[in-house]
Amino acid sequence: MPATSQLNSARPEPSALSKRMTQTAAARIPTPDGEFQLIHFHNNWDNKEHLALVMGDVTGGQGVLVRIHSECFTGDVLGSQRCDCGEQLAAAMSAIAAEGKGVIVYLRQEGRGIGLAEKLRAYNLQDQGYDTVDANLLLGHQADERDYTPAVLILQALDVRSIRLLTNNPAKVESLESQHLPVVQRVPMPPSVTQENAAYLSAKMRRMRHLLDLNGHITADATTLTPVYTPALAALREQAKIHFQTTGHPFVTLSYAQSLDGCVAAQPGKHLDISAPESLKMTHALRATHGGILVGIGTALADNPSLTVRLVAGDNPQPVVVDSHLRLPVSAQLLQNSRPVWIATTDAAPVERQEILEAAGAKILHLPANAGGQVDLAALLARLGEMGLRSLMVEGGPSILTSFLTARLAHYAVVTVAPFWVGGVHAVNQSLHPSTEKFPRIANPQIVQVGPDVTLWGALA
Repeated sequence: MPATSQLNSARPEPSALSKRMTQTAAARIPTPDGEFQLIHFHNNWDNKEHLALVMGDVTGGQGVLVRIHSECFTGDVLGSQRCDCGEQLAAAMSAIAAEGKGVIVYLRQEGRGIGLAEKLRAYNLQDQGYDTVDANLLLGHQADERDYTPAVLILQALDVRSIRLLTNNPAKVESLESQHLPVVQRVPMPPSVTQENAAYLSAKMRRMRHLLDLNGHITADATTLTPVYTPALAALREQAKIHFQTTGHPFVTLSYAQSLDGCVAAQPGKHLDISAPESLKMTHALRATHGGILVGIGTALADNPSLTVRLVAGDNPQPVVVDSHLRLPVSAQLLQNSRPVWIATTDAAPVERQEILEAAGAKILHLPANAGGQVDLAALLARLGEMGLRSLMVEGGPSILTSFLTARLAHYAVVTVAPFWVGGVHAVNQSLHPSTEKFPRIANPQIVQVGPDVTLWGALA
């Protein structure tokens, strides 16, 4: 096979004329999928090294099965579940082995071209609630800085004439074809959606045109099907609008996920992932429907949530924390959001803590205390209404959920039930807030299956 290749085109850009990829070494690589040849290439414009993993004879090949894979140390080597890169590399090797020949072009373009150090910084921003695109932009990069010219040159060096490309990314197909490498077929690579990579995959689908099937909410043409809960969201939004216009107080929706035995955690103060990726996406859609989102200080301490909208398109709700003694730490994710957190407290809260939290960007709301010395939730709702908050989603924890139910301050509930048992902390416990009042019921509940979970929607009566 030829050792060097020059990018050819009918009307090449001047800079492309001098770009060359030189083969420097090759070796036999036995793998669990079969034997490959690993070929090392070096280019003459930025001194980067790239690789081709080749099985079988592809010289002069038409419709050769090809994966162009950008380096991902965290996914390919460490098996990180934050992305689907390692899984895609393994799937490509298996697919090529099943066919008996093909090529994986391994480009040294970590983090969509921004490098490993910057990718780690982007991960930290993602943990603060930004998606994979915004994280890159905030660091001063483009959403995708990769250059597929090295891949075209490598495939020319291997004398591959046309390809079937293993990818979900239409931009990759477009880039290769713009450089006169025929892509005769795009071969999809379905991802495994997990709690850790759901937001990442959703962002790639929504903002980078990736053609993905995220457990049934899909894409053959980069558009998504309407989720089954969309009509319920629209009806809920209308109810909230009418309620605020009539009362001047925010419409309150309780939303939480529980196990079959009604638990939200295995141990007090310890976070437990309960929702499946599909119902987690529904929760983010529910967040985007509300003007505000409220949790108690227990949830803020145990989960350190950002309470932002990440898995769907939509605005972030105003975060509100009920914190009678101002225990929220200054390192909390809620103090890193673009919308400053509102903290509801009482006059008994330490003044020095208020000064520290205000300096960190929080807005402190002083409210009357109830008989137990906790924030009076009815007074809080009145204050939020005065501040223009039309709807409020309450996500927990158990004490806050129970308080809203026993005081009958909630108007609607969306409860997700996951198909497993926990044997731990229950979502609602009347012993936390003894009352002679009975709990409300969900009137005429609408039951919607979202992935493996069952969700109940309905007004409280």
